[in-house]
Amino acid sequence: MATLYLVGTPIGNLEDITLRAVRILDEVSLIAAEDTRRASILTQHYHITTPVTSYFEGNKLTKLETVLGALEGGDIALISEAGMPGLSDPGYELIRAAIERGHTVTAVPGPSAPITALVLSGLPSDTFLYLGFLPRRQRDRRAALEAVRGQPWTLVLFESPHRLTRSLMDMEAILGDRPIAICRELTKLHEEIWRGTVSGAREHFTTVKPRGEFTLVVGGARGDREERPRWDEEQVRAAMNALRQQGVRRSQAARQVAAESGWSRSEAYTLADDD
Repeated sequence: MATLYLVGTPIGNLEDITLRAVRILDEVSLIAAEDTRRASILTQHYHITTPVTSYFEGNKLTKLETVLGALEGGDIALISEAGMPGLSDPGYELIRAAIERGHTVTAVPGPSAPITALVLSGLPSDTFLYLGFLPRRQRDRRAALEAVRGQPWTLVLFESPHRLTRSLMDMEAILGDRPIAICRELTKLHEEIWRGTVSGAREHFTTVKPRGEFTLVVGGARGDREERPRWDEEQVRAAMNALRQQGVRRSQAARQVAAESGWSRSEAYTLADDD
């Protein structure tokens, strides 16, 4: 039986590829690539002449049998747009089908954006939870965040530039103001690691337009946060108004209530009655 190689490819810098990966890509009979344009850049750079076929989210079901048929005749390499195939890309179905048909499936390890971001974040890396991309719809996104709100593990996820600020707002509302590292354009010329809090990141990327590819690393739930239930809207409103009646400034009141309630400062701020 032939072998399906899961080959890790650079997430930015073309030099981040192993000698074994270059050899395997040159020796297999076919490369199934999530992005043929990115694959072409890589193969031309390393003078690899192996034929490349597209295998991406839009054609993965119709192309599955074609790729499996090619695998019957020789070894194939699967590569994603960047990083390790099988993580947040269409490789899963092909991998499962190849295993079920008795083919050998092996990995040629390489770069991985989630792991790279995790070790650069400065947050605990001994135990973490990889979430992939958050859902696009706010209701679904908030439900996904609610499902992991009490988990103590560091969270690692991807986000697109046009949804970044909305996701940060939802994180602040559901997870609270946790530490976060936002990694942009990893290993590329304009690599940037922004470290701070979720509220600080929201404010920063409200004024600085998000550009490039983002990997987010978010601190896990603290033990005291797990024991303290999230307040309902009326509790937040009552606490804000009580502090305001004591002469506490609205912004300071919002900060105090946010620390206790599980709501973000901006949400608590808007729930206070107008003076």
